[in-house]
Order: sequence, then C-alpha cells, then structure tokens
Amino acid sequence: MDKRLSENILKNTALIKSILKNDAILRVRQFYIKNTQCTLFFLDGMVNNVILNENVLEPLLCFDREIDTDIVSCILNRILFAAESSKQEYIGEMLRALLYGDTLLLIDGSSTAITINTKGWRTRGITESSDERVLSGPREAFDESVMLNMAMIRRKLPTPDLCVENLNIGRRSDTRIFITYLDSLVNRKALNILRERIKKIDIDSILDSNYINELTNRNKFSLFKTAGSTEKPDIVASRLLEGRIAVLVDGSPVVLTLPYLFSENFQSDDDYYLNYIFAFSGRMLRYVCFFLSISVPSLFLALITHHKQLVPTSFYLTIATSMEKVPFPPLFECLLLIFIFEILREAGLRVPQGMGNALSIVGGLVIGQSAVEAGIVSAPLLIAVALSGICGLMVMRLKSAVLYLRIFLALLGSMFGLFGYFVGVFFILCHIFSLNSFGINATSSLEDICFQSLKDTIIRAPWYKMNTRPISLSKNRIRQEEKK
Repeated sequence: MDKRLSENILKNTALIKSILKNDAILRVRQFYIKNTQCTLFFLDGMVNNVILNENVLEPLLCFDREIDTDIVSCILNRILFAAESSKQEYIGEMLRALLYGDTLLLIDGSSTAITINTKGWRTRGITESSDERVLSGPREAFDESVMLNMAMIRRKLPTPDLCVENLNIGRRSDTRIFITYLDSLVNRKALNILRERIKKIDIDSILDSNYINELTNRNKFSLFKTAGSTEKPDIVASRLLEGRIAVLVDGSPVVLTLPYLFSENFQSDDDYYLNYIFAFSGRMLRYVCFFLSISVPSLFLALITHHKQLVPTSFYLTIATSMEKVPFPPLFECLLLIFIFEILREAGLRVPQGMGNALSIVGGLVIGQSAVEAGIVSAPLLIAVALSGICGLMVMRLKSAVLYLRIFLALLGSMFGLFGYFVGVFFILCHIFSLNSFGINATSSLEDICFQSLKDTIIRAPWYKMNTRPISLSKNRIRQEEKK
C-alpha cells in the first residue's frame, strides 16, 4: 500500500481505524504534546506493556519543554527512550510494523508517522529438540520466534562476516523470512538461485519453513530431500561455516540449510561431539542399515520365489514349512506386513509418549505372535520385514524414501527375481547421482575419490584431518592449516 497520510490527524486516525475495524485487539490512545494532538496505536498482546508505558507513554506525556525543531524529529531524538524507532511515510509500512508488534504514533500536522519497537509477545522459550536429541554437545533448540532464532545463530557466529537478508512473503500473512550466510564462504551460485526462486513465490501465506522448501524445490517428484532441516543452532552454524545458506521463517522452529548433499542423510549430530572412532562406526552402521532396510524384503522374495537353488536346502525347507499354512502369496503377505508395520510406527508417533511405548510393545509382540500362530503370516517373512523396518529407523531423515523404495524393490524382486532387484537398485543409484540442490550436485563429494573428499561423507575423520571444506560448497576451501 503506497498511499501516504494527510496532515490532518483526525482523517489519519479514522483511516487506520477503518482498515483495522474488525480487529478487536486494536488499542488507541489519544493525548497532547504541547497542544499538539497525537494518537498511539498498538495491538494488545503483541506489545511489551512495560516498554510501552515506561519508554513511550511516560516520556511523551511528561515532556514539558519547548519544541524548537520539527516535532517528529524532536520526538525521535529528545523524547522517546525506545531502543528502535523510525519515521514511516507509507501506510503499508506503518501497518506492517503495527501488525508485527510495533507501536504507531500519529502526529497532527505531519504526514509522517513514527513506528516504535515495542514487541513483547510470549514465546515457547529455548528447550531441547525432541527429534534431534544428542548424547553429547549443545542441546538448545530453535523457537517459533525468528528474532530469537537469529540471535542464537549470531551468538554461535559473532562475526561481521555473517550476512542477514530480510524478506516478507505471503499476500495475507506477510511472513518475515531471513536468508543467512557467511559472505566470504557462501556459494554464490546457490545464493543467486535461491533468491530467484523465492522472488517467484506468490502465495497467500507462509506458515512454516516447509512451504519455502516445497515452493523452491525443482526435484518435485523425488523421494529424496534437496534441502536440509534442523532445529539446532549449532548445526546451522556448522553448515554456514561450510559455505551453505540458512533460511529462517518466522513462526517455525525448523531452519532450512542448503545446498543439501546426499551424504547428510547419514550424518548424526552426535558424530561431531563424540570420538571420531565411535562416530565412524555409527555412520557406517547407518549406511548398512539403509541398504538392509530397502533390500531385505526384496531379496527374501526373490530367493524363495525365483532362486530356490541359491538357498540352503535345510533353510528353504524351514521356510517352506512355515509358509505352507499361509493362504496368501508371499508378495501380498510382505506388503501386508509392511503396511501393518507402518501403521504401528505412525500410531506410536502420534499418540502420547507413554501410550506410544505400550502400543509398540503390544504391536510388536502380541499382534506379531498372534498373526504367526493364526497362520496369517509366516515367521521368516515377518522377521525379514521387521528387520527391514528396524533398520529403517536408523536413517530417520530418509524414512519416507525408505518406505517407497522398500515396496518398489519388493515388487521387482517378487516379479523378476534378483534381476529385477539389481535393475531397481541401478535406477535408484542413477536417480541419487542425478539429484541437484540449488545448482550443486548432491553427490559431488563422491566425484573426486580421495581422503579429503570422503573425510565427512562415508567416514568421519578426526578434526585435525578436516583441513578443507567441501569443494562444491565453497571456493574458500581452507578450514585449518595442515599441521606437519
């Protein structure tokens, strides 16, 4: 809204009231400064009453000196005690500040208004993230307030090299968004692509960072993420130090980090706060579990359906004996078990924590044992699907992709045997190597096979060996000088 105020305070007051006529929490306070009528607008519950009363109203009402300059400049420079106040000429900017918790001051005879920073709404406060718990290291997590989140990042990186760009997106929500990066390290190509994609967003509202993720994602039908997400400021700081970009959305505790490399799916926050030997074993275990999670049902179906000669005779007889009482074909039985496992997992996540633990025990023991005894499913296939599901829990960042890949490979393995399984794996690998995250190849760390390129992908090298940053993320590669 590019319309300006008039110099008549009665008209200006009536205009603001008419625009916000249906807002029940709008508060209006009229008073005089040296015979000059003023009107104060603020939203109840959005402002800090102590700041409003002590730093704004009290100085204005108690001012009794002569005004020898422009009254607007006098109020800004001599009267107000607020830390931040500024002139506003356009009604759109005034309303944006007012609706975000600032106080708006109109002055008779002036077409310029003053906005005063009096924000003071309540926030959840700094707590530990429930989804990214660590055994060692920082435990603080982001809040829904974007200003508090930005302050937490600034506390981790107190350097003037940290750049913050402010945008407002959403025709109705006008949500504040911060794009944060380290100017000397950022990948300029990814930064420019992000800016261009965000400028093209035209939507009513942005309520969460996932809106930005989906609206800027060009791999729309991919099962794999091309933007990272975290609730921990230490993770964001570490990503910024590698040349990445962070996107903060007001109202969301989840911060996006990009570009996103595929190897990040197997990294854990604990990897950098524990001894590198234990971190290495944990990371390798996650790679193995990812493979087992998508492969075990498919390999089981392929062997018992098309390649019985590859299975030891005694073991195959045990499987055949267990499956002869089951009325369903192996593929249907496998898909049924995967479906039931996903129901139990989702139910365990949605219900209260204590009830979720009980549900997991009942589902895993009682239902599984009863289904085997009733002849609905066979024990060997139940074990295969359960192993696959448990392994999938080791790579929670790929939980959605793992489910679809498990079903995809199970179908190929059941219909075409090991040939179908290997064809499916081939297509999955081709898709992974084709992933692109804001102009950066998601598997760029595997292009140059050497220790420095693998030091934080498949393995986690000791810190004294992490001398360089990933070459695809930052042209400033030197993280620390190599010690001789």
